[in-house]
Parts: sequence; C-alpha cells; structure tokens
Amino acid sequence: MVVLLSGVGTLCAALLDSAAGPDGVLDVVAVGSDRSDAPGLAHARTAGVPTFVTVVRDHADRSAWDRALAAELVSHRPDWVVCAGFMKLLGPAVLAAFAGRVVNAHPSLLPQFPGAHAVRDALAAGVTTTGATVHLVDAGLDTGPVLAQRTVPVLPGDDEAGLHERIKTVERELLVQTVAALATGALLTSTGTEETSR
Repeated sequence: MVVLLSGVGTLCAALLDSAAGPDGVLDVVAVGSDRSDAPGLAHARTAGVPTFVTVVRDHADRSAWDRALAAELVSHRPDWVVCAGFMKLLGPAVLAAFAGRVVNAHPSLLPQFPGAHAVRDALAAGVTTTGATVHLVDAGLDTGPVLAQRTVPVLPGDDEAGLHERIKTVERELLVQTVAALATGALLTSTGTEETSR
C-alpha cells in the first residue's frame, strides 16, 4: 500500500509498525504527503520507506495536482491507497486509478460529523458517544462505504484535544486491523457488481 498523510502521522506510524512486526501482513511501499514539512514523513524515512511530496501550489490548479498525485501513486503500483490523516480531498484522477481501493480513517461514527472538525462537531452536538470509522473513499466528503467502526464514549468534561486523543488510540488499532483484513482477503469490499479482495 501507499499511505498518504498531512501531519504528524500517528496513523501511518501504526501501519508501519504493524508492517515491521513479526506477524505483519502489510507492505507499505511508499508514504506521500501534500506538505513537505509533514512530520510523518520523517518516521517513514527512519523506517526505510520511500517518501514523496505532491503540493497543490506547485501545480496550475487542483485538477493538475490530482493528476500528478495519481501518476505518483500509480508509479508505486500499490494494491491499496490508505489516507491516514490526509487532509485533502482526492479528485477524479486518483479515484479512477484506484476505484474501490482507497481507504480513509475518520474520527467519528460516519455518517455523523463528516469533514475536518469531526471531534469539535461531536462535542458541540452534545452526543454521549462518538468513535472512529474506516471507510472506502468516493467523490463525496466522508461519504464512501463504511468498512469498520468502533465507539468511544464522550466523558463529562471532555475537551476537543482529550477526546480526539482517545479517538486516535482506537482509530489507529481499527485502521491497522481493517487494512490487514483487506490485504489478506478476510474483508471483501463491493466495487460495482463484483467483490474484490486485493
């Protein structure tokens, strides 16, 4: 798989650690980012994994960036693309190249609280339970088919940082388990009329 990230990369680190473990079934062939200063790239380099950066502002427009990112991803020939804290919406070029093979982790129980401020939105809504979702990526904003979810209670006195940290702990484990299940064929995804377990 190729992992995409935009920040610190704790989700990516969990995938890399699983891949390096004695029972690892994951093979991370590259880690990419939309930010050259993303700290998560350093962890990948330390692990000996090739990295790349495809920055939006380096291209004529968002469509050109999407095509460049698609070309970069294709060059690594992954079975799966995993968005692990990647804060850009993927466009039609990437989604066409990897139809049904792009996975994202999100810090809420989708379809509740899509978008970049899911934890803040959950607190504002006053829910007593939120959680983490791993889903396939489509052209919408966190609207793709759900693969797995796990709940996290909202505790009295929770603030955004504390709740997000507890969600991330669950999210890391859920993402590793779900991607491993996809990699081994234990979890099948429906793409159109056929099922695939690449």
